Amino acid sequence: MAERLYLIRHGRTAWNAEGRIQGWADVPLDDVGREQARRLAERLRARPPELILCSPLWRAYETARILAAVWEVPIEVDERLKERGQGPFEGRTGVEVAALQQAWREMERDPTAEIAGVEPRAAFAERVWAAMEAAMARPERTLAVVAHGGTFSMFFRQWLGLPLDRPSPFRFDNASLTELALRDGRWIVVTLNDTCHLTDL
Repeated sequence: MAERLYLIRHGRTAWNAEGRIQGWADVPLDDVGREQARRLAERLRARPPELILCSPLWRAYETARILAAVWEVPIEVDERLKERGQGPFEGRTGVEVAALQQAWREMERDPTAEIAGVEPRAAFAERVWAAMEAAMARPERTLAVVAHGGTFSMFFRQWLGLPLDRPSPFRFDNASLTELALRDGRWIVVTLNDTCHLTDL
């Protein structure tokens, strides 16, 4: 089974820079995002993974392609790793979402709440957990998982047994590295949301 996981959030997009909610919208990386991915690839060049598991959304897949070109490893797409679908909130900024605050609060308070076009949090949690369990059971010793801030936040909340009806305490910046390692039969966090390779960007 796997012994080390690199959890990598995709590089920056124009919507990230503008503070827009992305969800399932297929937004490409911007030039900064591509440079972020290149720097992360160089950082791990001496200890690359054997395989990259990747969300199907373009911003994650484009990040994975940049990494794979440097590391010379294959990419496998896993639909379960994509971000939470945000329906009518996608493409909106925080200010614009303020007009929809009541619906947003309802969605955040109740993990099973259903709002037209928005993926229920409980369903999101279920697929993310299944994807990460499958990743941890892979035969490759070292894997990279390229996905989204929401995906990784949801995984950590479930892994630590935190309630789904509370705001996530975790942050994952663009092109950040979070590293997990298997030690004495238990997974530990080696580094969380590390962006030291992006200091002057």
